[in-house]
Amino acid sequence: MTIYLESDDDVDLGSNSLEGGLSPKVGSLQDLRMFYLTSNRLSEELPEEIGNLTKLQVLSLWGNKFSNGIPSSISYLRDLEQLFLDNNSLSMEIPSDIGNLSNLSLLTLGRNKLTGGIPASMQKLNKLYLLDLDRNLLIGEIPLWLFDFKDLEHVYLGGNNLTWNNNMKIVPKCRLSKLSLRSCGLLGEIPEWISTQTNLIFLDLSMNQLHGPFPQWLTKIGVSYLIQSHNKHSGSLPPALFRSLRLFVLALSHNNFSRELPKTIGDAKFLRILMLDRNNFSGPIPQSISQISELEVLDLSRNKFSGNIFPVFYHQVNLLYVDFSSNQFSGEVRTTFHPNIETLALGGNKFSGALPSNLANLRNLQRLELQDNNISGELPNSLLQISYLQVLNLRNNSLQGSIPKTLSNLKNLRILDLSSNNLTGEIPIEFVNNLTRMIEAPPNRTSLASNFVIASFSSIINITKFEVNEPIVNWKKSKQGLSSHNIDMYFLLDLSSNQLSSEILTSLGALKALKMLNLSYNKLSSKIPTSVGDLQNVEGLDLSHNKLSGPIPTTFTKLQQLTTLDVSNNKLTGRIPIDSQMNTMANPNFYANNNDLCGFQIQVPCPEDIPPAPKPQEHDNKEEPWILLEAIEIGYPIGFLLTIGNIFLVGYFNPALPSNSHCRRHHPHKIIKVRI
Repeated sequence: MTIYLESDDDVDLGSNSLEGGLSPKVGSLQDLRMFYLTSNRLSEELPEEIGNLTKLQVLSLWGNKFSNGIPSSISYLRDLEQLFLDNNSLSMEIPSDIGNLSNLSLLTLGRNKLTGGIPASMQKLNKLYLLDLDRNLLIGEIPLWLFDFKDLEHVYLGGNNLTWNNNMKIVPKCRLSKLSLRSCGLLGEIPEWISTQTNLIFLDLSMNQLHGPFPQWLTKIGVSYLIQSHNKHSGSLPPALFRSLRLFVLALSHNNFSRELPKTIGDAKFLRILMLDRNNFSGPIPQSISQISELEVLDLSRNKFSGNIFPVFYHQVNLLYVDFSSNQFSGEVRTTFHPNIETLALGGNKFSGALPSNLANLRNLQRLELQDNNISGELPNSLLQISYLQVLNLRNNSLQGSIPKTLSNLKNLRILDLSSNNLTGEIPIEFVNNLTRMIEAPPNRTSLASNFVIASFSSIINITKFEVNEPIVNWKKSKQGLSSHNIDMYFLLDLSSNQLSSEILTSLGALKALKMLNLSYNKLSSKIPTSVGDLQNVEGLDLSHNKLSGPIPTTFTKLQQLTTLDVSNNKLTGRIPIDSQMNTMANPNFYANNNDLCGFQIQVPCPEDIPPAPKPQEHDNKEEPWILLEAIEIGYPIGFLLTIGNIFLVGYFNPALPSNSHCRRHHPHKIIKVRI
């Protein structure tokens, strides 16, 4: 569809789900002053005729799918004050004459695919108040003249391939309130000139090579949104950092900070997001942290925190995401959180004992991760009452007993990992039949808390990409993190490394949304049901190290998404099925140690494929044995008569000599051998 417009001073068609392109006839609307097409689905390239709108003051096209380059004719819009082209698919370089827009105060080109450097003509834009070039493919050195604009308050340059000249000293003329230099090649300590920007409320210096301790001057500025993650800062955090009532977001992940957290952390009463993961903090979590009533996200994972007592978070009604994984916490699993919590990650610690019965109080939980601990006992009924649960990971603990039938209450489960425990008995049929989410993925998927956090954070800052930790699962023979952005597409069932027995349930074939099924290292027996071939979306299937027998079902040829198959160490027989996808499953190790498998995948021919051995050659004359026997019967008497006749003749012509003992000669006996 092509958009046609009638003449008007002000056109606002934002958020109307418009599709197609923008007609070149738009150039005829020469009286247009404000033009809004924001948040639609418009695509194709922007027409050059847009440069005919010389009276235009506001052009807002952000949040579409416009592609190709920015028309060079846009430099004709000398009255333009606000230009919003962010969040599209625009490419190529920024027009070199963009500096002709001398009245421009707001310029947003972020979240596109723009290349090249920052045009030198932009230094003529001395009325700039906001410049957003974030997350493009821009290269080159960041020009220092950008900071000579007296009216400039918002600068977003992060997420490009731009570089900062660390050897240059500048005295900025601007008074910035928001600055993003994420991944801009900053080295050493935080540039000193930033300390002069006392109006800063947002500062993102993440993904650089900054090191040294946390600067004291930064605690005095009172920044509200401070993002210093993915650097090399070290030392402890100054207590003064948390005395600011303006601190809303503190993200210091992926650094080398150490020691205990300040006991004054609870003074930051309006802190909403606290991310200190992947550092070397140690000691207990300060009790005062429970006084931060506005806290929404708390990530202390992958540190060295310890202790068996948690702060009580009952009163943090906004706390939705908690990640304390990969630390050294011990004792029983703590559930001292408000019922509103949606993500609780406590894996990779030293928790022991049984799962607490009051887990059911966390009724809004969507993601519960307790893997890699020493939790024992049976799965409690309280756990099975959390109906919103989508991710349940109890891998590598010491759980015992059978899989309860009431696990079927968790109809929203998409990822269930009970592997590496001591579970016994059968896989209950009720459990399989009621995993509604795994049977058919709903078209409108409910996002996890991680996605909520991303949306919440973006609404606060509206510029910085934010991610929470990914769930770690055994995915296709290796531990992998599932992307927070695409987590809704994963459906996984892992019951491996237990003591489960009986047969593989035929009803497992109904879990058509499954991407990965792992039943390896159990005691499952009998044949593989043909219904396994109905898992049309499965990418990884592991049935190895069981007692399965019979052939691999020919229905496996329907598994067109399959990329990893392991049926080794069973008692399988017969031909491995052949088709375009199964032919790629050609690793012999994944079929090893079975009774009698064959097929080209393992280079073992099947009996029916082996040609018959050649028959031995027969004699031309089958009467030969009888002829030989007759010849013997005739030749024997004739030979005997000839011999007697020969003796008689010799005696007639040679008379016997006189008897003389001294002259006696001994004649050897002649032995005549006759072969019959």
